[in-house]
Parts: sequence; C-alpha cells; structure tokens
Amino acid sequence: MSPNFKLQCHFILIFLTALRGESRYLELREAADYDPFLLFSANLKRELAGEQPYRRALRCLDMLSLQGQFTFTADRPQLHCAAFFIGEPEEFITIHYDQVSIDCQGGDFLKVFDGWILKGEKFPSSQDHPLPTAERYIDFCETGLSRRSIRSSQNVAMIFFRVREPGNGFTLTIKTDPNLFPCNVISQTPNGKFTLVVPHQHRNCSFSIIYPVVIKISDLTLGHVNGLQLKKSSAGCEGIGDFVELLGGTGLDPSKMIPLADLCYPFHGPAQMKVGCDNTVVRMVSSGKHINRVTFEYRQLEPYELENPNGNSIGQFCLSDL
Repeated sequence: MSPNFKLQCHFILIFLTALRGESRYLELREAADYDPFLLFSANLKRELAGEQPYRRALRCLDMLSLQGQFTFTADRPQLHCAAFFIGEPEEFITIHYDQVSIDCQGGDFLKVFDGWILKGEKFPSSQDHPLPTAERYIDFCETGLSRRSIRSSQNVAMIFFRVREPGNGFTLTIKTDPNLFPCNVISQTPNGKFTLVVPHQHRNCSFSIIYPVVIKISDLTLGHVNGLQLKKSSAGCEGIGDFVELLGGTGLDPSKMIPLADLCYPFHGPAQMKVGCDNTVVRMVSSGKHINRVTFEYRQLEPYELENPNGNSIGQFCLSDL
C-alpha cells in the first residue's frame, strides 16, 4: 500500500476500524473522554440513541459519527484544525452553528466543506459532485450567522478552522437526515452490502471503501445483454453512456484512481474482484435516461490474501484479481 496515503488517512482508518469494537457502553463512555477514537463504536452509538443530545468537546483534529452538540474552545493558538463528520450511507449531515466566537479580522476562520478533502484530494470528486468546488466551501467569516445550518450532499462533510486567541471557539450541533437515493458514500466499515440506485438522473455516483477488499457484484440493472468487460481497450464502456466501473488507488479522489474493470451490461452475478488498493470505489455513470441499479458486497482482505496474490494481478499500483 502507498505510505503517502497511509500518512494522510492514518487517523481516519483508526476511526473507521474502531466501529468494529465490542466494548461495553460504560467503559466506552468513560474512555471517550480521553480517546476520541472510541466514539466511533457502534455499541456506543446505539446506547447513546436515547440520550440525545450528546455533548462533548471538539478536538483540533477530530472525527464524529454521532449526532449531538460539540464545542471547541482554544487553550492556545490552534492554526491547523479539521473535524471530519460521517453518517450512515443513507444519511445527509447537517451542521448547525449554535454559537461562534472567533476573530475573523485577526486571521481566524471557520469553513465547512461539502465532502472530505485531504492533501488536495476530494471526495466526492469534482466530476461526481453536483456543485463546483468553490461552492462546496462555506466560509463563516463571509456568511456569518445568516447561514446557521449547512447540509451536506452525501454522508460525509468536514470543517476547517483556525482559532488564535485562547478562550475563543464555537459550538455546533450535528444532525442527520434520511437520504432516499444516496449517491456518493464513504463506508464506515470494511465489510458490508449496498445497493446504489440512480433513478433517471444524469449524474455520477461513487461508493468508497478505504480498505483493500474483495468486491462481489451480485446484480446490475442498466437501461440498455450480459457481460463483464475488463478495461483493456481505450473505449471501454464509456461510449454506452450507462455503466459501472471499479476503481482502485492510493488516494481519496475517485477521478485520480485507476479503472480496473467496466460493467457495461445488465447481469445477475456474481462477479467477484479482489482489489488490494488503499481505496476501492464502485462508481456508476448514468445518462439520466434509465433507472440504474447495482448491488454489491465487500469484505476486507486478510493479510495472507495480500501477501499471496493469485490469478491476474496488477502489481505496479495495487493487487487486483478477477
């Protein structure tokens, strides 16, 4: 795997892995005051459901998968801070400013980004997001409290902030709303099953899994005879207008990843592929003329599967077996 991507996403991977923890609620609640990674525990999320709103301090570098109220107060100049928010695949995230006390004139800032961005790589990519990149940033120092609530276009969002004066900071509330047709998704877990549906919409949708995985596609419905075409020709499936592609790579942005396979035609699988990349994406391209649907399962590769590849492999950037 790419050391560069691991450095960029190290704490994200720790948070995502923490979802698999099986610790008891009281242990987690006590430990969460000292270890924010434990706040991604599925057990804790279930137990806290009846205690809303959940409240805690926000850290300079943080990630949240819980609804609740979060307060950041600078104890010293904090110049490079970010908080990542992630919901379930079928959720939007709403960020509401309850109170903000920062010095915009003195160089402080508080910005929401619709999606995630790391080292210049964005999810969703510019090709897949409905808004131009510049409009995905909402700067509090420009809008003030005239725009107190900001809703994401997918299950992830983030804030960037700088607070120089000790004692200054902000309080915000995180809520989620149902998304009937989720388009761009980052998976919280390394194992799962999902159906991506694009109903008569001219848009591209990406489902990202930040783990090396085995992908099994069980059903594909497109508006236009059965088959899986490996991406060997320059044309591929792009001339058809509606297709699914499997991408692998070492960054966050799907537009910068390597196409591994095209699925151009409807079929009832399974079609299985092993992708040993740092990030794996199932991406659907839709013309808007049809109702397109793809159902797939995924599971994280075991270490021995990464160490002992078999079949066809693409070793120069990551392991890939069909």
